[in-house]
Amino acid sequence: MKLPPCAAALGAAALLACLTGASGMSAAQAADAGALPSVNMEATVKAAQIDPRRSDDTLTPGAKAGVLLVEQALRDRHLLDAKWVDGYFGTTTVVAFTKFQKSLGFTGLAANGLPGKASLTRLGAGRFTVTHIIGPGARVSAGGAVIDTRTRSMLVEAKRLLGRDLVLLQGSYNRGGDPTSAGTHDGGGVVDISVKGMNSATRVAAVRALRRVGFAAWVRSPDQADWPWHIHAAAINDTDLSSQAQHQIGDYYLGLNGLAGRGPDDGPKVTIRTWEEYQRR
Repeated sequence: MKLPPCAAALGAAALLACLTGASGMSAAQAADAGALPSVNMEATVKAAQIDPRRSDDTLTPGAKAGVLLVEQALRDRHLLDAKWVDGYFGTTTVVAFTKFQKSLGFTGLAANGLPGKASLTRLGAGRFTVTHIIGPGARVSAGGAVIDTRTRSMLVEAKRLLGRDLVLLQGSYNRGGDPTSAGTHDGGGVVDISVKGMNSATRVAAVRALRRVGFAAWVRSPDQADWPWHIHAAAINDTDLSSQAQHQIGDYYLGLNGLAGRGPDDGPKVTIRTWEEYQRR
């Protein structure tokens, strides 16, 4: 068979397009034929924290395409009604994703409704690939407290920015350890930091440093609840977060203080970034 004149100048994918020109397929489309779409894990996990706390249907920037793919996969597994396939990772989608995680045999923090690497990859098998993969890392000891390696790296960088040490009062994975914490420390990514020896300005500077590297962080005072002065910090996009900590981070993005009363944020204003976004600055 004699090839069309365009064949000599085209690569394999473009050649396929040339040969199928009658169908209208472009060279780019031919090259992508059979390729799977991708889900940005960073953006999808962020949406799963923020969207359930919204009072409207605003979408989390950069997350819609990935969330839609996740919701379509959940729908096709009969875990999510079609009316909720909207690119908005709200409470109903979180519940559906939790059900999927449990169907895989996951329990505890591995079934917290946040798309982890394993569950998201399993959901996307044959449907989509997963990019911008994130994870909490192994659990380690830090100053007598247990945290994950991602949180440890964030704290190290916050200390560098602040120029002084940060002493932990409470770490992560402390289920039921402090009833005043309302479950926020049950999972990963959450720490309480001592403010001993810090004046008001230093406390604010410490919160600013923590926020810059990807924590939702606030100074907590005895006027707010039955606890001493301290700094509370929750690592955005830590996939081991408890549901209560997920809600705090969603509220932080929405300009709130992370407390049950959902008052206005009382901390220093910074550009909100995840740890991964901070590293790519």
